[in-house]
Amino acid sequence: MNSRVSIVTPTEDYKLHLVFSNGEEGIYDCHDLLNFGVFEELRDRNYFKQVMVLHGTVAWPHDQDICPDTLYLDSQKVKMPNRGMHPNDTRRRLRRCRAQHPL
Repeated sequence: MNSRVSIVTPTEDYKLHLVFSNGEEGIYDCHDLLNFGVFEELRDRNYFKQVMVLHGTVAWPHDQDICPDTLYLDSQKVKMPNRGMHPNDTRRRLRRCRAQHPL
């Protein structure tokens, strides 16, 4: 299972800036949805900006939503500034060090 959406911020150009539950960030472009059935309502910029996080994905007030796996897999990942090591990086380095220098 892929990470779920924790935070969503709409942009002026019909994109969503997403923060996922694993700490990754991505940009999802909604342009392809704007001419598709229930998503046509998203063309209204004021309505598009009403996006919210709901059950790990994004949704709008009139029940439009996008599969959280689609958001994760199709979003353009944003490189994060160095905010220190991720806990998994620390664990990997510790295992590697122990393998190289057993007690």
